[in-house]
Parts: sequence; C-alpha cells; structure tokens
Amino acid sequence: MNAFQTLSAALTNTPTRLVAVSKTRSIAEIMALYQQGQRLFGENKVQELLEKQPQLPSDIEWHLIGHLQSNKVKYIAPFVSMIHSVDSVKLLFEINKEAAKNKRIIKVLIQIHIAQEETKFGADEKELIEILEYYTAANSTLTHVCIAGLMGMATNTDDEHLTAQEFQKLSNLFQSVKKTYLLNKADFTEISMGMSSDYQIAMAAGSTLVRIGSLLFAG
Repeated sequence: MNAFQTLSAALTNTPTRLVAVSKTRSIAEIMALYQQGQRLFGENKVQELLEKQPQLPSDIEWHLIGHLQSNKVKYIAPFVSMIHSVDSVKLLFEINKEAAKNKRIIKVLIQIHIAQEETKFGADEKELIEILEYYTAANSTLTHVCIAGLMGMATNTDDEHLTAQEFQKLSNLFQSVKKTYLLNKADFTEISMGMSSDYQIAMAAGSTLVRIGSLLFAG
C-alpha cells in the first residue's frame, strides 16, 4: 500500500478525517491523491490556495489551516469550506462580514495555543471565552460563521508524553466549552489536532481532523 492507502486504512471506522496538507505540492501531486478518493485538502497560505483552487476539481473541500490575516479573508470567502486558525474576535467578525457578502456560512475553528513555543499562534482561554461570548450572545450578529470546534498545534518535541498532555488539554477544553457555551450547537463537533509526526497520539486524545502533509506525500 502507498502512504495514502495506509493512512486511509488507519482512519477507517474512526471519527477522524484526513486533511491532506497540500502546501508546496504541485497540481499533479494533489490530483494523484484526488484520483485515489481524497477530497479534503488544507493550505497554509492564502496566495497559494488562490493559485491552486481554480485549477482543481470543484468538489474539493478546501480548508485554510495556516495563520490568516483579516485583510485576506475576502479572497477565500467565496469558496473556503473551513478556516482552522481563528484566534481573535476581530478575525471572526471579518470572516462573518465577508461570508455575508457571499451569502454563505463559513465554518471556523478557534485556534488555541497549547504548545510551549511562544512563536505559535492561538488564543488563550480568556480570549476563547471572549470569542464565545460574542458568538453566543442573544443579539449576536455573527450569523454567517459557524464555530465548529477547536484547533491546536502541539510543541515540536520528541517527548510523546508532553504531546499527549497538550492534546488531552485541548480535548478537555473542547468538552468544557461544549457544555458551558455550545450545548445546543449541533455543529460544534471538530477537534483539529495531529500532524504527520503525532497524529496517532492526537487520535487517541479525540482528534476528528488530522492535518497530514509530509507523511502523506512520502509515497
């Protein structure tokens, strides 16, 4: 079996879906996975996504998984399926505004900072609560975004125990947020965590979306 088949087999009969991270990959490489049945692809940069999207089949579900600047939301709002990297109220309102212009509801994940590296993006728990309070307010104008879950990136380390702790922290936070703020929101179902080096640890902690690139395209 090739890498895609091996990964697909590992995810069969689990709640976890594969986001094929196609950053820096060619149209031909993406099409090779598409022809094997993969439909969910993730890109880190808006410019790269804008270059690829028109050249590829229209039934691809595109996820923006990298850091997103507010001024670039308008370019992907017409077609993006999910944005994994919302980390501020400002960005959430901008996505809502651009989604409304396109008569769409865009699914988003709130990115939480769970790693030890300060350089990684993500909201802390205080900022998460601020976002959720705006979203769930009775008079909320955020009608064109759907907060579908949380996303996190673990510390870049060989310490599997630390990685497991960080993923479990995100999973626990997801459950807490669901009970406290989003009990009546049926769409709050996703925990996006796990990459090529740690996806198995993430799955054990409850990941529903694993973002895999290098391992997937290895062969």
